[in-house]
Amino acid sequence: MPDALVARFTYRAFISYSHRDKAWADWLHKALETYRVPSRLIGTKTAHGEIPRRLNPIFRDREELSSSPELGSKINQALAQSENLIVICSPASAASRWVNEEVLAYKRMGRAARIFCLIVDGEPNATDLFGRATEECFCPALRFATDADGRPTHERTEPIAADARPGKDGKPNAKLKLIAGMLDVGFDALKQREQQRRIRRMTAITALAVCVMAVTSVLAVYALVSRHRAVIAQQEAVVAKQAAVRRQKQAEGLVGFMLGDLNDKLDQVHRLDIMQAVDDKALAYFASLPPADASDAALEMRVKALDKIGIVMTEAHGQLANSIKAYQSAAALAAELARRAPDDTRRQATWAEGLNMVGVSFWQRGDLSGALKNWQTASTLLQKVHSTEPRDSKTTADLALIRNNIGHVLEARGNFQSAQIEYEASLKLHRLLAATEPRNPTWQEYSGDSWDNLGKLALERGQLDQAIADYLAEHRIKAKSASQDASNRSALENLLINNAILGRTLAWSGEIAAGLRYTDEAVTQAKTLLAFDPTNTGWQEYFALYSQQAGGLLRQLGRLDEAQGANDQAVQTLEGLLKKDSISSDFQQELSQAQLESARLQLARHDDAATLASAQSAVGIIGPLRAKAPDDRSDLLLDAQAHLVLGQVAARRDDNITARHYWTQARDLLQPALRAGDDPNFLVAYVEALLRLDQTEAARPIIARLNAMGYRTPDFVALLVGKHIDYPVNAAFQGRIAQIMQNSLSNASNAPSMAGNLRPATGKH
Repeated sequence: MPDALVARFTYRAFISYSHRDKAWADWLHKALETYRVPSRLIGTKTAHGEIPRRLNPIFRDREELSSSPELGSKINQALAQSENLIVICSPASAASRWVNEEVLAYKRMGRAARIFCLIVDGEPNATDLFGRATEECFCPALRFATDADGRPTHERTEPIAADARPGKDGKPNAKLKLIAGMLDVGFDALKQREQQRRIRRMTAITALAVCVMAVTSVLAVYALVSRHRAVIAQQEAVVAKQAAVRRQKQAEGLVGFMLGDLNDKLDQVHRLDIMQAVDDKALAYFASLPPADASDAALEMRVKALDKIGIVMTEAHGQLANSIKAYQSAAALAAELARRAPDDTRRQATWAEGLNMVGVSFWQRGDLSGALKNWQTASTLLQKVHSTEPRDSKTTADLALIRNNIGHVLEARGNFQSAQIEYEASLKLHRLLAATEPRNPTWQEYSGDSWDNLGKLALERGQLDQAIADYLAEHRIKAKSASQDASNRSALENLLINNAILGRTLAWSGEIAAGLRYTDEAVTQAKTLLAFDPTNTGWQEYFALYSQQAGGLLRQLGRLDEAQGANDQAVQTLEGLLKKDSISSDFQQELSQAQLESARLQLARHDDAATLASAQSAVGIIGPLRAKAPDDRSDLLLDAQAHLVLGQVAARRDDNITARHYWTQARDLLQPALRAGDDPNFLVAYVEALLRLDQTEAARPIIARLNAMGYRTPDFVALLVGKHIDYPVNAAFQGRIAQIMQNSLSNASNAPSMAGNLRPATGKH
């Protein structure tokens, strides 16, 4: 390549991909950087320049910038320094806003002709096919051209693509097509030279593999024979043992080569059958040698080799059972090393890492008991190491991860109290990391996620005040992250979700005006994201979902016209999303939820016909959803709420028999669901069903539970007043909420302004 072109670009290519396609990105990155251009092509002049000897370096944003505090500017700089842009195309990358932004940024640099696509899943232009929008693999920036200002237009464009899917080009041909495009040469010419070189390479590697396995087998047999001779004669034993150890080292050196360089070379030529044979030989060899007879160095080598086998089994072969076997063997050898040197913290940590991988394998298989047992042992080991080396970041991060994993198992089992202990420990460790490395945004992000875990646990246990405190702690972290970089749309998305959850929880706690302010903030932030990319379905979904939430709060405050506008926006947006993706259960569920809120609004306006139409539309969606997933708690709750509304319409029409039928169905739907946790949504709907059936005494204990947890919304209070049931304000709870909000104000200045009984917020929401 000309010197001028080399000076212009630091990287041969920039790989853009979704984190869900990381395995493909790993493969492509390695394939390009290790590719050697055929010698006869090197130096050939093309329209794009002179053909180079190698295609490195290749840039991968999520690997090389994982610790950068200024991700946006670094990405743009890397794009500007990249000669080509390669997009890994799948439904995941098509929905990724970061992939879309990277393509747009590269097009704005005037390099649209140097964009190449690698299709790994989905279907190109599936959005043009009815009912198949979820299969789309091209992001909007690839499907549409940009105008002079770099903004997306409606003009269609066809990207240059290689197709790695089965039945299409396949991985080898797709790789060569990409390389041909980068080098600006014909695919057929490149493939012909590659086939000639591959035949030579496969012949040499296969012969080498056979020789290595033969030599290894001979050495292993010789080692065993030598050990047997040692039993016969004491004098011969010393000599034989030394020879056996020497040959064992030689054999293990060859096994290391087999699992390292040889495996990599076999992967390049896609000889998975020989890779499998190599791994099987290595497993059999290690199983034949007693750990007690091996040196420490030999055991450490075996641990690394078995870990490598576990990874290959999982990623290359998809053999979960064999990967568990390899990880368990590695953990057992690591345990032997730790037993030999109990004061060596590095060995203790290595043992814990092995147990963690065993736990992950059990978790992936759905074996919660196996996962918990291994993670608890790993946690005990790492806690000892951490107490000895409290400033070691890796140990601290590993321990935080293990305790978070244990919390998920305990939560899945319904053991909320023990799960909270683990989540709190994980949060403490992440805060320690954040204090030690304040410029590393990863630790702050993990701290926010830990607070979210604790808030969710508190809600499941009916502790609204604790949930608000946890969500406010999360809010401080995510608001700070969003304020530090206005271009960080991922941080803004995280903040808007937290705002909506916090607004909903505050409204349940009687602070409906404050809840509306946080909800409005979430809607405003969703609009900000949509102004950047109005085609992003995820942001459209957030806008609709939280507009519907705002509509419900506005209705309860008596602001019916504003509620109508918010509800109409939600319904219209969700109907549009459902037209694009008619099989999405999320969109269907959210549309039925918005239609139910519209029905409640029409009830408040005494428009029975409109109420009935909205409720029946919701039921028409919920019915098929429940038929497909009868145990889904969200669908069950919506079904019960729809029956409650339909019963009210029937009662207004003096059809008491039909009304009681609907309310009885709602009660019977909800009763079994009350056994799991104290979710206030289920409790309130159940109380409403009982009261409308005049079963007041059965409802009183549940009303007392709701009062004790601090639940108080205008809808619920009006229901109780209509049934002449006293529902006093929980003064102690309100005092705790006021103190929590006051503490939040003193700790953060970027949350909506609140003090005492929550004064009006400043700024536009």
